[in-house]
Amino acid sequence: MDNLKLKSESIKVYYKDFQALHGVYMNIQANRVTALIGPSGCGKSTFLRTINRLNELIAGTRTEGQIYLDDKPIYDKDLDVVELRKEIGMVFQKPSVFPMSIYENVAYGPRIHGIKKRSQLSEIVEKSLKAANLWNEVNDRLNSPAARLSGGQQQRLVIARVLAVEPQVILMDEPASALDPISTSRLEELISELKKHYTIVIVTHNMQQAARISDYTGFFLNGDLVEFNRTDELFVNPRDKRTEDYITGRFG
Repeated sequence: MDNLKLKSESIKVYYKDFQALHGVYMNIQANRVTALIGPSGCGKSTFLRTINRLNELIAGTRTEGQIYLDDKPIYDKDLDVVELRKEIGMVFQKPSVFPMSIYENVAYGPRIHGIKKRSQLSEIVEKSLKAANLWNEVNDRLNSPAARLSGGQQQRLVIARVLAVEPQVILMDEPASALDPISTSRLEELISELKKHYTIVIVTHNMQQAARISDYTGFFLNGDLVEFNRTDELFVNPRDKRTEDYITGRFG
């Protein structure tokens, strides 16, 4: 039986006068991968960013509605947004490694949150790199610049950096779009491993990827959540004609 981790209720997002989302309701289950699909500009990345309030960093953005993390409202005015973004980590389309060593990239978050002891930091770095399936590739060069890693390795390093602060939820915005097929395959295997311990929400433009790795899928179109269901059900037996047209390649 799946357990509810996140719940969005009537989420609307406005960029100045433009309404990007029209009242999205979605239940996101714990320890499952939820994929958000749809054509470019349909609102899927906007919705992803509502889950950790990243849209607030864009000038002129307004969000209405509520999202609950374990029944706690994240749009409560007294909520600590820094703490929220520790609980809900984010992995972006292009790997954004810091201009420092592999070790320091992973230790950065724990340091910000008050961990100073070198032995404790080293333990976190090793554990996080192992969880991101990167330890065996980099353990002999932790002090070398992160920028020297390949694209796929950099993306897994970013995931290790997110894991280092022990989030509950990991958001991924097209994390494989800049990767080659082998790196993409490794990333997909990693996502399947990570869901044992984390709740994952992923935006992907690749429907085959959504079908391979997700348990649930939401199809967005023009700011609306058209359909949300278990992935196998949505792909095999879509309820809405627009979903069927999109997944069969009639538009998109």
